[in-house]
Amino acid sequence: MSRRSGILEFAVLGLLRESPMHGYELRKRLNTSLGVFRAFSYGTLYPCLKTLVANGWLIEEPGNAPEDALAASLAGRRAKIVYRLTAAGKEHFEELLSHTGPDTWEDESFAARFAFFGQTERDVRMRVLEGRRSRLEERLEKMRASIARTRERLDDYTLELQRHGMESVEREVRWLNELIESERAGRDRRRTGPSDETEK
Repeated sequence: MSRRSGILEFAVLGLLRESPMHGYELRKRLNTSLGVFRAFSYGTLYPCLKTLVANGWLIEEPGNAPEDALAASLAGRRAKIVYRLTAAGKEHFEELLSHTGPDTWEDESFAARFAFFGQTERDVRMRVLEGRRSRLEERLEKMRASIARTRERLDDYTLELQRHGMESVEREVRWLNELIESERAGRDRRRTGPSDETEK
């Protein structure tokens, strides 16, 4: 399984954990909620859904409205299939959520993981955020070294493009620093608790 298809499976399971959906709804949610999937087509989504069904992580159900199924039948069209997460699918998604390895720090993986941070344990969120920051700091170091080596040979526009890329990475590092500090502050507040606050 390619990394991109693995990310798509993760996102589909995460969205279906919220509620059952048919393929069109899923694709719309992938496009609007998770911008990383804008380029995905039905030709990519449906094989993914079939794989998840075959693995026992999803089940297919007919659409809820009988009149819709009748109208589709009279028009010679297939009734909409609704995809629902199984107990095994929920368990599998929770296993994926707990994963914090280096692949979760990469651009597309991180974007998908971040979209489901609301369902992710705090300690896992921290490891993913800190791993992402570390990966970007490594990238920044390489970019700075590359600019320093090639500055004399580059024309102004290429140099500006490289600077623009470096500034984008620097902005994300600052954003990650803020998120990490916010997570730590939230954790500290929970450890302190309201009763401790009133005693101070």
